[in-house]
Amino acid sequence: MNIADQIALVTGANRGIGRQFVLELLARGARKVYATARRPETLSFDDPRVVPLRLDLLDHDTIRAAAATATDVTVLVNNAGIATGAQLVTGDLTEVRREMDTHFWGTLEMIRQFTPVLAAGGGGAIVNVLSALSWFAAPGTGSYSAAKAAEWNMTNAVRLELAPQGTLVQGVLLGAADTTMSAGYDGPKIEAREVPRLSLDGLEAGSIEVIVDDWTAMVKSSLSGDPAPFYTQITELLGVN
Repeated sequence: MNIADQIALVTGANRGIGRQFVLELLARGARKVYATARRPETLSFDDPRVVPLRLDLLDHDTIRAAAATATDVTVLVNNAGIATGAQLVTGDLTEVRREMDTHFWGTLEMIRQFTPVLAAGGGGAIVNVLSALSWFAAPGTGSYSAAKAAEWNMTNAVRLELAPQGTLVQGVLLGAADTTMSAGYDGPKIEAREVPRLSLDGLEAGSIEVIVDDWTAMVKSSLSGDPAPFYTQITELLGVN
């Protein structure tokens, strides 16, 4: 896929990785970018190719309205997300469900609504911004990790389902990026702009999975082994008991 002249929609475009996706798409010559946010007045792009849209992954009416408006989309970037910090066993189940409703059900609803749009345009591509926490859990990440794990395997499943219509489905996995969401994390962080740069490089190469950083590569390499040494290493690296 050549990004030039594509028409993209990016969720959670008002800050962080989502904002950087919009900027990178524009820099690569995208013809139009629908930039979405729960509060579109928070979007700040000085480029006539940017079209702001209201979209809330917990409000299916806004998802359907976005799909009815953005009928020319060829690249869908599912980036929007939350991190409540809710514990699975003792935390507020409302917050746990909100994580799953956002990352799994909200993202799946986006895919379901935009699948006919992408098919009409020849197939296009879907990018799901995932996390290294799709593959492991750390203290305080239980609900987020569970939701991202569900989103990761949903990404694999819809990739198979949408292959016949020629839609490339890409999963992008990273550790921590320097964004508002990770402000309380003191470990290593990558620049947020690296995520769309590597993701779009991957789209142009036809890659279905993009591993953004060394941390995520380390996590992935551990998956075939005994989890006990891995979790010992993780707790030491994170400085927890």
